[in-house]
Amino acid sequence: MDITRFLCLVFLLGFHSVIVHRSGFSSATEIEKKELQTYIVHVEQPDVGVLGKSESLDVESWHRSFLPFSTASSEGQSRMVYSYKNVLSGFAARLTEEEVQDMRKKKGFISARPQRILRTLTTHTPRFLGLNQEMGIWKESNFGKGVIIGVLDTGVLPNHPSFSDEGMPPPPSKWKGRCEFAACNNKLIGARSFNIDGNMTQRSRVEPPLDDDGHGTHTASTAAGRFVNYADVLGNAKGTAVGMAPLAHLAIYKVCFGEDCGDSNILAALDAAIEDGVDVLSISIGDDAGPFFQDNIAVAGFAAIKNGIFVSCSAGNSGPFNTTLSNEAPWLLTVGASSIDRKVVATAKLGNGEEHDGESVFQPNDFPSLQLPLVYAGMNGKPESALCGEESLKDVDVKGKVVLCERGGGIARIAKGQEVKNAGGAAMVLMNDETSGFSVEADVHVLPATHVSYTAGLKIKSYINSTAAPTATILFRGTIIGDPSSPSVASFSSRGPSFASPGILKPDVIGPGVNILAAWPFPLNNNTNSKSTFNIMSGTSMSCPHLSGIAALLKSSHPTWSPAAIKSAMMTSADIINIGGKPIVDEMLQPADIFATGAGHINPSRADKPGLIYDIQPDDYIPYLCGLGYKDEEVGIIAHGSVKCSETPSIPEGELNYPSFSVKLGPSQTYTRTVTNVGEANSSYEVMVVAPKGVDVIVKPSILYFAELNQKATYSITFTRVESAYKTGDFAQGFIKWVSAKCFVRSPIAVRFE
Repeated sequence: MDITRFLCLVFLLGFHSVIVHRSGFSSATEIEKKELQTYIVHVEQPDVGVLGKSESLDVESWHRSFLPFSTASSEGQSRMVYSYKNVLSGFAARLTEEEVQDMRKKKGFISARPQRILRTLTTHTPRFLGLNQEMGIWKESNFGKGVIIGVLDTGVLPNHPSFSDEGMPPPPSKWKGRCEFAACNNKLIGARSFNIDGNMTQRSRVEPPLDDDGHGTHTASTAAGRFVNYADVLGNAKGTAVGMAPLAHLAIYKVCFGEDCGDSNILAALDAAIEDGVDVLSISIGDDAGPFFQDNIAVAGFAAIKNGIFVSCSAGNSGPFNTTLSNEAPWLLTVGASSIDRKVVATAKLGNGEEHDGESVFQPNDFPSLQLPLVYAGMNGKPESALCGEESLKDVDVKGKVVLCERGGGIARIAKGQEVKNAGGAAMVLMNDETSGFSVEADVHVLPATHVSYTAGLKIKSYINSTAAPTATILFRGTIIGDPSSPSVASFSSRGPSFASPGILKPDVIGPGVNILAAWPFPLNNNTNSKSTFNIMSGTSMSCPHLSGIAALLKSSHPTWSPAAIKSAMMTSADIINIGGKPIVDEMLQPADIFATGAGHINPSRADKPGLIYDIQPDDYIPYLCGLGYKDEEVGIIAHGSVKCSETPSIPEGELNYPSFSVKLGPSQTYTRTVTNVGEANSSYEVMVVAPKGVDVIVKPSILYFAELNQKATYSITFTRVESAYKTGDFAQGFIKWVSAKCFVRSPIAVRFE
């Protein structure tokens, strides 16, 4: 570990630890004399001559020399927990208070304290999602132990600490995969590269599954990365990085090379993953929606769920516009993106005293707080200059100034800052476009910068136009946790309704996808010695692996549940209220509609105990596919066999046993649903209806009674239009909620008026 981490640890110990100094124990610590505890023991660095050795001194032997004689033999092997070589000069050992008192007499001893159980702060999403090491779904699922997550992406950096296998058991006996480099272990149990098409067309050699992009390492560690202490990005968002299922195994399938993710590669990888024996598939890849039989992720995903494999997919990054989803098939989990309550704040302070909070990961300590000249990049009237496109600022005087740039134009946010820097600008204020509203992101900018909302940008423009000599600076305020408006829907998160199947509500759920800290294969600050690099990224690519990891927890906790049952548990337990107790909002800070949130924001703890589930078997999708009007051969492509829709009673989309409702409402519509009791054996659930405006909703029966586990019950739900101002094509939303003494089971309702 480097000196920075050492100093951070010393700082934390100084403020949060009960220290045992040479003068005695702190009175705040009271332990039994004979009780074994894990102590963190600090000792002096060994002198070269202490053990008669040179620079190759056996540090662990030096540490063991402090242990009482009774623990230094074979017993000492179990009493020594860790011998630290980099994070601090010392070790952890299981000791009694008396043994520590004896140790204090030894030359070189500095201090000792009982270890404290601290809580993770970052990626921050585990804590934000209510995951706790000592209780709840993490403990009950054994952190996803024994579950295999397959990740289709850009590869992986195998020697990153997030993929350490310390304490990991071997993969289950069903695992049949292989590793194409030497660095696999009990955590990273497989890694393969699929690019035969690219190799043939480009006449290049077969590439190993190493990550040369960063995306794959980030998503894999988000799903199942191990606990890594002292994680940060350029000194911000400090804490312990950990994935959703830290004891799950990872199998990596590299299918993306550069910007290309050929679906021939994707199909080959999914084919291999099914044969290899994965339990969960995480696919942060997608394209425009189309018929399911033309969507190879949908086709291969169907084969996966037939084999009991849960498939989690990104919803897409084409929001905030409607009908922009990817991966819409009902047998796939379609995941939108939301914010978390952590911000890395950078404030634009104007010469008139106004302050506008934004975000930036790059937070230089030496940026002056003095006001600098402020200029709008589009002052020359050219749209490309306003957007700070490449070489667009050549005729704009930005040297030594703070430059206001506009978001958009297909130009990456960091690239805009690079143009400002190339033109001699001192700093950048990046304002949102109107559609992005208040949804801002923290980036690793190449110069001092802040990303502010559209509203803030308009005020900054107004200030520039109000004075002959506008000025500004940026105040870097670091990491702030506790934003009460989180989670909110990210502006980029794709929206429903579904294009391929409007009668199925999509996305299914939203999960953390904004400013997510996870493993990264490259140094961000030219520190080539770093072995533990992290980066912050945003996208539904980040929300998807969160749900993949949570699916692994549920699979571990409930090994007999089908993929549809796991999805149902996630959806019916989701949150529709933010941490401030108000409805989840969108990028405009307005209540987010159902095509942005789906069933709501994932709540892992409640998903582990959903009470009731809506189950769907693979064969149940065939009548649904026939009901979409697909030809026999088109349904057969998906079903992997011969299908005759004329011999299969087709059903309307709304009759699929889905945990949500998406209704085209002209004449009254009645659908049925069947739920399975996975809660308490003797229980009852009473329905609560929050009807969409302009719709009468009748549920029969209104109470469901259960006498045993896995008992099924069926209800009908009728939607009838009533007098309202809604016109054809308008939408309304609501939900029904089955409520028992201990839990609730919510199903969202979207209605489109015909």
